[in-house]
Amino acid sequence: MTAEGFELGLNSFGEVATDGDRVLSDAETVRLIVDEAQLAESVGLDVFSVGEHYRDGHNDSATPVLLAAIATATERIRLGTSVTVLSTNDPVRLYHEFSTLDAVSNGRAQLVLGRASATESFPLFGYDLADYEQLFEEKLDLFVRLQREETVTWSGSVRSPLVEQRLHPQMRQGGIPTWIGVGGSPSSVVRAARYGLPLMLAIIGGHPQRFAGHVDLYLQALQQFGHAVQPIGQHSLGLVADTDEEAVETWWRYWQPVVTALARERGFYKPDRERYKAEIDRGALFVGSPETVARKIATMARDLRLSRFDLKYDIMRLPRQVRARTIELLGREVAPRVRELLSAEPAHV
Repeated sequence: MTAEGFELGLNSFGEVATDGDRVLSDAETVRLIVDEAQLAESVGLDVFSVGEHYRDGHNDSATPVLLAAIATATERIRLGTSVTVLSTNDPVRLYHEFSTLDAVSNGRAQLVLGRASATESFPLFGYDLADYEQLFEEKLDLFVRLQREETVTWSGSVRSPLVEQRLHPQMRQGGIPTWIGVGGSPSSVVRAARYGLPLMLAIIGGHPQRFAGHVDLYLQALQQFGHAVQPIGQHSLGLVADTDEEAVETWWRYWQPVVTALARERGFYKPDRERYKAEIDRGALFVGSPETVARKIATMARDLRLSRFDLKYDIMRLPRQVRARTIELLGREVAPRVRELLSAEPAHV
């Protein structure tokens, strides 16, 4: 990875924003995301990605539709998913959606596939969580084959078989960039390497350098499976403001209630100011001024041998003006500073 080739992007989970004292409607939030993608392009960011969730306050449940709207409103920025829950999607339908998106966007589509950390889609679409691993494994095998082979004959236990099936519109030769999202499972790391797919590390808490072993495992497995070195990316949360103090105080106001709710729901740690400060100083929160955030991203790029970093910039009820300022500063100040720091001391793969 070179400093010039290092990519910075944004991830949205479609979380509702506020404007003054007013909470935006779902429809207003969807339109805001399109506006924010346009802003991201105008300030020079490389990628804009949208998640897939099925819970109150999130408006990213029809990701390909939203990305297609963004495609018609932009010209350069690459468009993808911060996670697509492959286990509860049909690979054939997913292929059609993203081959169409790639055509509409003139070759800018990509996606990150994951098994799901939030599992609302399983009961919603009639899947059994007991089949969690098998669903992902079989569907990944089919999706990769659909991208890499002109006609596909396939059979498995999770959908009807295919016999010499050819899909339209066809993707570009070899398919679109398809990353595997990993939240900490070594088996998922090895799976990404087995298919020769790029690795996206979802690091949302704790010391990010603990993933260095996963990176070593991934690179070793790529070599053993006979694949070329693939890109490695990181997805983390944060906010950029003009000063460290402003960023820290603003993010705490909106992050603390979200993590408190997650602590009740999933058994996460209950947030307090001491733990919050540790997450900013040494953990996975990228909160601060442009210089602070740039230095932390550059450190992660070196330590984890990254070629891409995506910042999840929206969190429940964060004011739209704060979201916009993060996007502006990330593109205009953080991105060039990260590349400057990496030019002085590059990462080594």
